This record gives sequence, C-alpha cells and structure tokens, in this order.
Amino acid sequence: MGEVFFYHLTRAPLEATLPALLTRSLAAGWRVAVRGTSQQRLDWLDAQLWLGEGFLPHGLAGGPHDADQPVLLTLGQTSANAANCLMLIDGAPFDPAELPPLVRASVLFDGGDAAALTVARQQWKQVCDTGLAAHYWSDESGSWQKKTSRAAMTPAPTS
Repeated sequence: MGEVFFYHLTRAPLEATLPALLTRSLAAGWRVAVRGTSQQRLDWLDAQLWLGEGFLPHGLAGGPHDADQPVLLTLGQTSANAANCLMLIDGAPFDPAELPPLVRASVLFDGGDAAALTVARQQWKQVCDTGLAAHYWSDESGSWQKKTSRAAMTPAPTS
C-alpha cells in the first residue's frame, strides 16, 4: 500500500519543486503521472520542464509514445505510461481506489492560494478516511520539513 505526501509550497513555486520530486522519483525507478486540471497549465509546465537544468524525460499525454514516457503530464485519471507514482497539481482530483496500488502519490499545492489550501485539506481528509498513510511537508522554513503524519490504518481482521 502506497503513501500520500502533501507538499505545501510556500517558498518555491511548482516549477522549481516538481522537477526535484520527479528526479528523485525517476532515480527510485518509478514511472510518474503528473495530473493537472487544465491543458494550458500542462503545456506551460511542459515548457518549464524542458527549460530546467539537466534532462528530465517526459511527455504530454495524447502523443504516439505515451506508453514509453517515464513522466507523463496528463489530465486523465488513467495513465498510458503505467505509472506507479502519481503527482497531483492544481487541485487535480483523484479516486481513493486508485491510490493503494501506487508506490506513492503526491499532492502539491500553493500555500498562497486559499482555494488550493481548501482543496488540499479536503484531499488530506479523503486520504485519511481511505486509511492510507499521509505525510504533510512544508517549505516555509526554507527547507522541507515534515509537519505531521498519519499512519496507515489496517483493516480489522474478519473472523
């Protein structure tokens, strides 16, 4: 059963934080789906990822080579690249049933956006209600610090 990490972005913007998380995910051998809420935003993020330092292999969903992409930027709830890590940006929704098989899911949200905070709080509750482990990280001190965690709840044994 995977874990869900919540990243409260207060100092570094998405375009700085996401590449670092993607680099670590790829180093761990994970395939990643980055789910957003608007094609325009994913197009912008695609350009940002190409502008960054180093090479971060990725693609936008809808191309002929989606299945080959180690990182796929998508609007859809299914990922053509067989991702075992899901990163949700801009309040992208998820179905709780899709999380347990993943190695990890991450929710990245803008701490300066009241609507994003509200969505992240709802998603935290949704994850905790599902019984998955949840970890809340913030960069407000200038470095990433874990602020709180909820352990995974194991189902009660049946007789």
